Amino acid sequence: MTVADRPSIDKEALRRKYREERDKRLRPDGNDQYLRLTGRFAHYLEDPYTPLTERAPKTDHVTVAFVGGGFAGLVTGARLKEAGVEDVRIIDKAGDFGGTWYWNRYPGAQCDTASFVYMPLLEETGHMPTEKYAHAPEILEHCRRIGKHYGLYDNALFHTEVVALEWLGGRWLIRTSRGDAFTAQFVALGIGPLHVPKLPGIQGIDDFAGHSFHTSRWDYAYTGGDPSGAPMDRLSDKRVAIIGTGATAVQCVPRLAPACAELYVFQRTPSSVDVRDNRPTDPGWFATIATPGWQRRWLENFTANQTGALTDEDLVMDGWTDLARRVRARIMALPPEEFTQPNMLAAFEDSDFEKMEEIRARVDAIVEDRETAQNLKAWYRQLCKRPCFHDEYLQAFNVPGTHLVDTGGQGVDRVTAKGVVAGGREYEVDCVIYASGFEVGTDYTRRANYDLVGRDGVRLSDHWAEGMRTLHGIHVHGFPNAFLVQPTQAANLISNIPHNLTEAGATIAVTVRHALDHGYTEVEATRQAEDDWVELLLSGPGPLLSSPDCTPGYYNNEGRDLGRKGRLNVGHPHGAMAYFAYIDQWRTSSTFEGLEFRKK
Repeated sequence: MTVADRPSIDKEALRRKYREERDKRLRPDGNDQYLRLTGRFAHYLEDPYTPLTERAPKTDHVTVAFVGGGFAGLVTGARLKEAGVEDVRIIDKAGDFGGTWYWNRYPGAQCDTASFVYMPLLEETGHMPTEKYAHAPEILEHCRRIGKHYGLYDNALFHTEVVALEWLGGRWLIRTSRGDAFTAQFVALGIGPLHVPKLPGIQGIDDFAGHSFHTSRWDYAYTGGDPSGAPMDRLSDKRVAIIGTGATAVQCVPRLAPACAELYVFQRTPSSVDVRDNRPTDPGWFATIATPGWQRRWLENFTANQTGALTDEDLVMDGWTDLARRVRARIMALPPEEFTQPNMLAAFEDSDFEKMEEIRARVDAIVEDRETAQNLKAWYRQLCKRPCFHDEYLQAFNVPGTHLVDTGGQGVDRVTAKGVVAGGREYEVDCVIYASGFEVGTDYTRRANYDLVGRDGVRLSDHWAEGMRTLHGIHVHGFPNAFLVQPTQAANLISNIPHNLTEAGATIAVTVRHALDHGYTEVEATRQAEDDWVELLLSGPGPLLSSPDCTPGYYNNEGRDLGRKGRLNVGHPHGAMAYFAYIDQWRTSSTFEGLEFRKK
């Protein structure tokens, strides 16, 4: 489509509409609107997948202890093993490796970033994803494949939660929920943002007399079916409510719709749902791309395209890179004298308006009921909330018995013994499914459920009282021999989290190997290096996904300005590609600038 062919967009009307829809959803309680699954809600956290195996408490010593058995622990453990560090112990509260893919086994679950860049260590393990967007069972099996390939099962502790981590000088003491009290020379933390389920703080939520569960603990004993896609044959006479219309609901609603007698989808804010265009992987095609170094090339190409860097090729070609391609085309069309920051921001806004108009038009083209279609339209910028991609979600609202209950941004009124009340009407149901997601915007130590105690008894919560402080998003001054594996203050590439984790894992492996080879007992970021890194971060444009002007959600702390803390929830000021290039050079230089190695 040429510029001349594009339909005219009333930009000010759209801005006004976006503000109106945002304002409907603003709440004074922010993240406090959600409930933690403790006390009377603790049963929601039970593991329905793997029985607990009794064991004696561990009181030994390991070289590296890693908290978290998802992608972060797996890729870091793999890189450590490749570096010859064999004594690695991974601890996780789940019954196996997988992280969020261990818990998220709801029907229809799959990745929404292309498998070829999302699933780590494909080349190393020789796995070909069966689809462009692999489903959850395949991703979970790949996690197990990595664990077996690198011998990470040998020393792992499952169904085990860390409850205390304390620096004793030269080693860390790790205490767990299973009575363990062992030590490690190094610890690494990769708990991720998607492991603490939350419930909406709805009045009467524990009054419901029917069946209920959270999507991260899907109850197939009640619904029938299984994670591999078998029909949920026990719902044919059931009236089911699902509360939430984020990424999880977008994937499971299409499976629920034909299975239930009646399905009520309770919506506070619609998701933007673009085309996914999933398809099986052609083995012949895969053989042509899977040459040595192929996954790293794909990772770099996806990141370059998705972040707007100049590149001649888009290997992934998906919804994530589409917006960036549009923005880049508009910017490159500017005359040289108009290459200014305001003009580039305007190009970004124009591209976003155009993309979101297409997504809203897609709703009209698919959903048959006009009122339902109107209520399914997302009125915000595409990156204000997690973009969704699906080929069956909108179509599910054409299935007889499937009803969208739009709450006009206010959410459900209350839950009763018989069902769910919204807009003053009670919907009697047999089952309530909570697709309310995980804690993302809460403090790190709250999600971890312990407070790291570093040198001189300083707690991580105190060190971060005014916001996160790190070197490279990995090292923290005052916490020797401790490493973080996560995106913030590093690349902060939200569209493909595993790329962030892979780079952090490689960096940690190089650092640990250097310390061991030279007999160093401690490694720590200097205060000056940490200060300099934070100053660099603050020199950038600020959070790109957390504007209070956006519709409330976990990207923007439910619409509440975090102040300095929020300004520190950023990545490298020059973008993800710049960070990845920088950290690669930092690793390969072997100078370890910013770190101090000590012998005790």
